[in-house]
Amino acid sequence: MSEFSVGTPAPATRAKVVTKTILAWASWDWGSAAINAVMTTFVFTVYLTSELFGNKDANSVVLGNALAIAGVAIALLAPVMGLRSDAGGRRRFWLGVNTVIVAVLTAACFFVFPEPRFLVLGVTLIALASVFSEFASVNYNAMLPQISTPATIGKVSGFGWGMGYLGGIAALSIVLFTLVTPIFPWAGSTEDNALNLRLVAVFSAVWFMGFGLPVLFAVPEIPGTAGGPRFTVMQSYKELWRRVVALARADRHTVYFLLASAVFRDGLAAVFTFGGIIAAGTFGFPLTQVIIFAIVGNVVAAIGAMVGGWLDDRVGPKNVIVVSLIGLIIAGLGVFFSHTANGFWVFGLMLCLFVGPAQSSSRAFLARLAPAGQEGELFGLYATTGRAVSFLAPALFAAAITLATPHVAEAQRYGILGILVVLAAGLALLLPVHPPRHAAAGQAS
Repeated sequence: MSEFSVGTPAPATRAKVVTKTILAWASWDWGSAAINAVMTTFVFTVYLTSELFGNKDANSVVLGNALAIAGVAIALLAPVMGLRSDAGGRRRFWLGVNTVIVAVLTAACFFVFPEPRFLVLGVTLIALASVFSEFASVNYNAMLPQISTPATIGKVSGFGWGMGYLGGIAALSIVLFTLVTPIFPWAGSTEDNALNLRLVAVFSAVWFMGFGLPVLFAVPEIPGTAGGPRFTVMQSYKELWRRVVALARADRHTVYFLLASAVFRDGLAAVFTFGGIIAAGTFGFPLTQVIIFAIVGNVVAAIGAMVGGWLDDRVGPKNVIVVSLIGLIIAGLGVFFSHTANGFWVFGLMLCLFVGPAQSSSRAFLARLAPAGQEGELFGLYATTGRAVSFLAPALFAAAITLATPHVAEAQRYGILGILVVLAAGLALLLPVHPPRHAAAGQAS
């Protein structure tokens, strides 16, 4: 930990947000965006589910099942990984190990040739990369109290999220204009044997590894528990359960927040997951326009995350999340009632504006709650609870469309209401949660 614990007001001289250490930390967010935006959202999974590998619907089912299994693995293992890295004083070590594993798995996707027999290899590599990426994120997020003070924790979290969005824009733009739809054709941009799409994997691995390295040199390793226990895997689960029970008794509002954030974070993820689908299916956007909207939307989300982080340290993370969720519900209703492309641009970008602050302040909220030395454990639970309800928004999105189909011509539009139900439920669960006690100390300093 840094010399200032989360509960200790920091002097004014430490209020600086953008330092070399924080830049190095945020660089990992910038680099990981290549995995999230390029590999799992816009490019490589689209390649895997294309007709190059057989029936598109069947390919989508295979990919979905693989990611579901990955989600179960994350839910079962993430909190244990966080607990063990805290106790062993190896947070930075495991961040480095998992970062390297993700980069290697991503690079290996180069060998997924456009033939049906390579589909299982491709989805397996993507699923494994998502598991180890989540493990890395547990240790990465747990570093937030190390590199910030109570007065800056919100701004630092917002800065990291903003860097992540901007990194995704940069990586996605490079991939699109050099490999997918090259401005200047070159040997690597050929579509023969899908070389251009397979090179996307190599680019993403190099991008992630290159920008993920600085944090390993800039942020010091945490001290282990002197003379403390070294848990086996089974002992880790027993210890984890004991601590969760103790946490519920000592500060049940932390548990309430984990549950509330799991619900509204699923809604936040759905905004991006289904935004492109709605733009194309309901509002008739061609693929090029969908990509342009995605890039502009990420810029807006980055701005929102940074502004929200600044407000977080002044009004507290809970207030920022509540306002953001209300803004998202209003914007979502605007999209639902819009019938023109211009309406989607206005309210769609409004959605992006509020997604960033909600994500950033959610991380800052938990970082303020985390007792010193238990950050990894709590962020492991954060990952687990999020995965536990990750089916909610997709299920309600599909259910709303199914219910509307017999009665209206544009049923897909009603999927928006399913997402809004999830966001509203998350907001309702969040309202009774007490804000972090440490927030007031941070604002006072």
